[in-house]
Amino acid sequence: MLAVLLAGCASFEPPRPYTTEAEALSARGEPTRRWNNDDGTVTLEYSTQPNGRSCLMVQVDRGGIVLRQWDALAPENLARVERGMDKEQVSRLLGTHRSEQRFRNSGEEVWDWNIRNDGPGIAVLFNVHFIDGKVVRTSQTYVFPRDGAVLGGWSGYYGHPWGWGIGWGYPGPFFPRSFGHPFFW
Repeated sequence: MLAVLLAGCASFEPPRPYTTEAEALSARGEPTRRWNNDDGTVTLEYSTQPNGRSCLMVQVDRGGIVLRQWDALAPENLARVERGMDKEQVSRLLGTHRSEQRFRNSGEEVWDWNIRNDGPGIAVLFNVHFIDGKVVRTSQTYVFPRDGAVLGGWSGYYGHPWGWGIGWGYPGPFFPRSFGHPFFW
């Protein structure tokens, strides 16, 4: 079974390089956004946010020939975000963001993107913090699964088998009583 799962993971390939704009459009459909660049080229943005972890950028010249393509959410591209950039520059660099939050007390607006998870948790968010429309810093957030609906981890694992409810009827190894939750002791 493990071999089948590993083989399935290995069979996914990155998108093959496109040679023309028409080929990219027929394979991927309409882009999320089109960016007109100063040199006359156009960048097609194929974002997978809010659920995906990549953003394919395809740069084409005036004749519709693909000059280059890259993943905007690759680590080397995330490192290009600098203090002082404005929102449009960040959006052009990383693509459409997943969500945004405003923090009234600090005056920050934070945009985030799902990125590849190389750390703990089940997901990683790359955050860009803006004050007055300019980047002040970046950060990463590791998202962990919820341990249960009530009282942290006690109710999910040692409570109801699906992680909801107060926790009756599913005794765990550390709670040998007829009701597994310490609330009922």
